[in-house]
Amino acid sequence: MADLQCLSPTHEPRVSDHLEQIKDMITQIINKDFGYVVDGDVFFAVDKFPNYGKLSGQKLENNRAGERVAVDTRKRNPSDFALWKAAKPGEPSWDSPWGHGRPGWHIECSAMSAHYLSFKFDIHGGGLDLIFPHHENEIAQSCAACQESDVSYWMHNGHVTNNNEKMSKSLGNFFTIRQITERYHPLALRYFLISAHYRSPLNYSVVQLEGASEAVFYIYQTLKDCQDALLQLQEERPKDGKPARTTPDAQECISKLCSEFQAKMSDDLSTSLILTGAFLEALKLINNLLAMLKKKQQKQQRFSVIQSLAEVEKEVKKVLDVLGLQSPCSYAEVLLQLKEKALTRAGFVEDDVLRLISERAEVRRNKDFLRSDQMRADLQAKGIALMDVGTETIWRPCVPVQQELEVVPPVGEKVPAESVQESKASIDSS
Repeated sequence: MADLQCLSPTHEPRVSDHLEQIKDMITQIINKDFGYVVDGDVFFAVDKFPNYGKLSGQKLENNRAGERVAVDTRKRNPSDFALWKAAKPGEPSWDSPWGHGRPGWHIECSAMSAHYLSFKFDIHGGGLDLIFPHHENEIAQSCAACQESDVSYWMHNGHVTNNNEKMSKSLGNFFTIRQITERYHPLALRYFLISAHYRSPLNYSVVQLEGASEAVFYIYQTLKDCQDALLQLQEERPKDGKPARTTPDAQECISKLCSEFQAKMSDDLSTSLILTGAFLEALKLINNLLAMLKKKQQKQQRFSVIQSLAEVEKEVKKVLDVLGLQSPCSYAEVLLQLKEKALTRAGFVEDDVLRLISERAEVRRNKDFLRSDQMRADLQAKGIALMDVGTETIWRPCVPVQQELEVVPPVGEKVPAESVQESKASIDSS
């Protein structure tokens, strides 16, 4: 979780360490006539709680208990739920005023939440499938134990699905974070996860992970280019200590980015909308300003461009920091890590790519541009993009592009066996 830039929780309580708090809460519920004991089991009487169903909108009369599991006839109402379960052979159990047993599923969360956060706290999270009955039952038992119990915001996340089915162990269609981050940078996975609204389902897709990886590379390459330029231009800043004015475009970009970020985050954490729009425009502006610095400019205009770069970069970093996309590593280190993951997915080491770049350079010198283009396409199909910069060729990760048509050598020309062998890894399907 640390790799995904998730902060460690302040407490990670275990139910077995909080049996006294659980038994105390059940006792309060019974004493206030919301619970009753039957043969060592303790049930919550939902009929006693008029607001039952306020979170989910479920009406008690519409709750069709017994469709999946036979109704316990000892219950006063089929919808009553267990606070304490009498001990069964082979199950762990603890002593209690009602005999040996164990806590019900719902009471554990209420008791530990109240212990660490009090009966009133701001945010309670969980998956959409927990709204009913789990969270509904939490509200009922917490309010029964303490009338002032209240949660300000319930935040329920959609599920990550695979082929539009919820990932689960029973279906065997799930991937662990560790498995995914063996092939993709943790920041790419985080970007993928926040690319949809947290309440919406998110379908696991290699194509989307590749896109997220490319997006993170673009962000960090842009910031590294900006950082490198600012370091080189430090000596060119005004000597009187007064900052130059930012360009009108930069002022507008910063204003739009700040207002859009504030508005989207205030609108139920709409992270998916933040990653587009003004944020992308800010990255484009950084690249435009870098291009301007390569042209001849008057001194004051140049100062203004440098100042604009610094200010826009600062605002972009603020957004990344809030979204958890700001790595503690340097820009260069993150870019290197992203390239290493791309090589892993392609089945290459960097020497393989450098060798193919060298071979392609020789092919280009021989003016065999058809073969040169094919070599580029072969690598691109594996997620390796070649960039011809002057007389030099560099590479960067990209979204693998499926080749629609295979380039065939001219009639009568045979492809050397060694060329087929050397490039087979780059033309096998991903």
